[in-house]
Amino acid sequence: MLGERLKLARKKSGLSLRGLAERLQGQISAQAIGKYERDEMQPSSTVLMALCQALEVSPSYFLEAPELSFANVDFRKKARTTLKERSQVEAILIEKVVPYLQLEKILNLGTLWELPEGFPLPVASVQAAEKLAEQLRERWQLGQEPISNLTELLEEKGLKILLLDLPANVHGLTCDVRLTHSDQSVPVILINQKDNLERRRLTLAHELAHRLMSTQALSEKEEERAAQRIAGALLMPAAHLRHEMGPKRRFINPQEILMLKKIYRVSAAALLVRLRDLEIIEESTLSSLFQTKARTWRGREPEPLEPEEQTSEPGIRSGLQEMPLRFVRLCYHALAEDLISVTRAAEWLGVSLLELKQALRGQA
Repeated sequence: MLGERLKLARKKSGLSLRGLAERLQGQISAQAIGKYERDEMQPSSTVLMALCQALEVSPSYFLEAPELSFANVDFRKKARTTLKERSQVEAILIEKVVPYLQLEKILNLGTLWELPEGFPLPVASVQAAEKLAEQLRERWQLGQEPISNLTELLEEKGLKILLLDLPANVHGLTCDVRLTHSDQSVPVILINQKDNLERRRLTLAHELAHRLMSTQALSEKEEERAAQRIAGALLMPAAHLRHEMGPKRRFINPQEILMLKKIYRVSAAALLVRLRDLEIIEESTLSSLFQTKARTWRGREPEPLEPEEQTSEPGIRSGLQEMPLRFVRLCYHALAEDLISVTRAAEWLGVSLLELKQALRGQA
């Protein structure tokens, strides 16, 4: 048990065996740490305290069993994402999902997620991708209006959404998780909070698309394009967009795009690509815009929906919108029923005991 927890904490810190040994300034060798992780040796109390300090965990951390297995891990990443970064993200995932599933177990809540009736649907063409998005809107009774809060919608449907500070190269990942000794898997989507809201919404829609389509006939690259098309169709429904822009346009004023992106809550570049996909504008018009008035839009979002300023804590941005809130609500529910301690709730929520007590008294 200790070995698994040690390995998890080390991966979360992004350290190799040698890197952890160096952080400990030679107090423990990399070979010894490897033996601890394989449970071939047990550290002394002095060594254990040194490991806690180096990895920034409490001694009790090593007494908890992970109780989690997961499969079907699928990163949405840039090409330069490293194996080390993947390992770090997987460790963060395990640490965050276990409390979520434990809370549901404590509150006797069943898994909400079920594939909509008739899904997954085969997708082998652009037309099929558009049809899938339309059928999902019909199944979920979304109509043709833009989705104001995609995170809240997916949480209501039973998907676990985690918004965390991830390596810059990792936009998100999706996987299935289950507690030990359970045969029921739960879908989780992990999103990088460093990304702007426009990117996060597209990532969520893209990851959802992968769960809703069957793509045996497609290559990996074609499957990614199909998921992106479904994501665009879900966030920017064709009928609504044609009503706003007209069936065919020769020219587009950038101010139109900047106003419409606030309606659909997507990036300006994604909106232009969607107009091309629906043949509202020609490919040549899209290319011309990206070379002239919209030439910076793919690198820097114009008029972002969220503020770009940073707080004093590295990597944590202020003013985030569409936050996943279900886990927080469950913590307060369990606290109200005296099913978990205030100390445990503070640990799971990632806040100090003082902050949580102030919140419970209505002072925060």
